[in-house]
Amino acid sequence: MKKKILPVFIVILLILIIGGVYAARIIQEKYAYSKERADMAAWLGAESEEEIPVILNRERTDVRARRYDGVDYLRYEDVCALLTKRLYYGQADGILCYVLPQAIMRMEIGADSWQADDGSSGTEEVPISRMEGETLYIALPFLTNLVDFEWASYEEPAYVNLRTAYTEETVATITANTQLRLRGGIKSEIMEDLAAGEQVTILEEMETWTKVATGRGFTGYVENKRLKDLADIVPQAPRTAMATDEEYAGIHRDYRINMGFHAVFGVAGNDTLESYVSQTRGMNVIAPTWFMIAGEDGSIRDVAASDYAARAHAMGLEVWGVVDNFNGVAAEVSTEAVLSHEESRRNLISALIARAQELGIDGINVDFEQIQSSYASSYVEFLRELSVACRRNGLVCSVDDPVPFDFNSYYDLREQGIMLDYVVIMGYDEHYAGSTEAGSVASIGYVENGVARATREAPPSKVVLALPFYTRVWRTAKDGSLSSEALPMTVAQEFIRNHGLTEKWDEETCQNYYEYTDKKETLVQIWNEDAMSIETKLSVSSGYGIGGYAAWELGYETPDIWDVILPYVKG
Repeated sequence: MKKKILPVFIVILLILIIGGVYAARIIQEKYAYSKERADMAAWLGAESEEEIPVILNRERTDVRARRYDGVDYLRYEDVCALLTKRLYYGQADGILCYVLPQAIMRMEIGADSWQADDGSSGTEEVPISRMEGETLYIALPFLTNLVDFEWASYEEPAYVNLRTAYTEETVATITANTQLRLRGGIKSEIMEDLAAGEQVTILEEMETWTKVATGRGFTGYVENKRLKDLADIVPQAPRTAMATDEEYAGIHRDYRINMGFHAVFGVAGNDTLESYVSQTRGMNVIAPTWFMIAGEDGSIRDVAASDYAARAHAMGLEVWGVVDNFNGVAAEVSTEAVLSHEESRRNLISALIARAQELGIDGINVDFEQIQSSYASSYVEFLRELSVACRRNGLVCSVDDPVPFDFNSYYDLREQGIMLDYVVIMGYDEHYAGSTEAGSVASIGYVENGVARATREAPPSKVVLALPFYTRVWRTAKDGSLSSEALPMTVAQEFIRNHGLTEKWDEETCQNYYEYTDKKETLVQIWNEDAMSIETKLSVSSGYGIGGYAAWELGYETPDIWDVILPYVKG
């Protein structure tokens, strides 16, 4: 009987052992942590050995770097998009420029050194730039001289990790050696091994797993039990750049600007200074339209009077000489050609500074209109370089801009607001001589939207709103053809009176509107600029804390306008 029981016991024991092993294996497979590694090259999107993926602020991007002799380079276009637009590539000259507060750096393509116009220079360990075919690349190590950012280069897989954003974030410490996983779950592939004491950034907290970013720029998941000491911090950017934006500050008045543009189209026009100023109140800056581009070499022509500044100063006025690209001989000169070459930009700036010193004026005002996107970077570079010259010579540097929209964002008000002392928004020409429909020169919505956008881009205290001292009389003929003429406020007022027109306040434009049909069945329309419309523009724009007002142009206004403006520029 005992002999029969023993084999049965052995069989049962074997079954239990095998079952236990099998059960243990099932339990292990269910609860054990996966050791499978994720394909990080695929995660990064690496497609070739030459094109190296770039992580920016913990986000994978389509940007690709190139690695030459162990050094990482970014395409020039990517540098402008991700790091700085201030590095200017002058294709016409084959040079790179970078504007510092008191100097202009210059770099030949392919060189390992730079020179500045203040006599300073420097040499890098690697070429600053490389031209590969038609693509320009800039060395990341050099860029740390210009921009405060962090970067690291990695192998296997090869990628570059950039950090430019330093806003408040929540961090945590890893409690024990663990892994960053591709998804939340112990069976997910391992992205990176994490050691106890490492710090990670919390991106999204869940029930048992948390999405985090690691120091290498990877984003994945860690078990909540592996995180401790959560804290909110504001990380500090490294301080390696040669200058901060604050160091570009030039001249700023501790009062609101009240500027009048003085249209001077010939030397004799300077004689109208006293008569035009005598009817103003509270004006502190006058801007005579003196200078114009005269040649593609950057030469200028001017109609200035040698005693003008002294006369203006005696009346308590600063003088900001205006340079334009559309009056007189300037209309025949290619603005693009002048601005796209280093030598002609330098000639233009030198000529303006020299004349400013000879004339004893206080500032330069740039009124370059119809700038095209194709050479806008050269235009902005000119403004940067002019700002350096003005800063060195104690001159106010200002610029006149159209009302900002998406379609003209290439004027780059953000950069202007850093480099220049004042940014004048020309709050008019909503409808102009070439418009295909009749309408207001400057409706309240047009003006307010312009001021709102300008003050988002540039410091409000640097923004000056230019007001129109003119209006347009529109005529729509019986056949539908449209024409208009610009009239000074004084002439428009006389026109309205002579025609016995009755005003009607238009709530949409915040202007007095007039219309009538003449004997030829032509519809005549006027959205008038007067004390009421100007008052509304002043009231609305003052809420944005802007740095002052300007007017185009002196001599066009009715006397009551200055009584309206004065309260907004006092105090």
